[in-house]
Amino acid sequence: MALFKKRTVGKPGEWYYCLVHQKVEEGPECPAKDRFGPYTSREEAQHAMDTAKERNLEWENDPKWHDNATPPETDA
Repeated sequence: MALFKKRTVGKPGEWYYCLVHQKVEEGPECPAKDRFGPYTSREEAQHAMDTAKERNLEWENDPKWHDNATPPETDA
């Protein structure tokens, strides 16, 4: 038995943004590697790229990812 089932039919109300076709789709029409989602509304899926850009900026400016500590020295 497979660990994960391949879902080819979307559920009503599940929205995705396809990165290849650059369009919003209801249900998973394209492979998971090519889409963002699921979103709860069409409007939310339409703003998927904006949401991704905002999150990337937050992560890039997160001080936990940019500390100035030097890595420990190794005995080489």
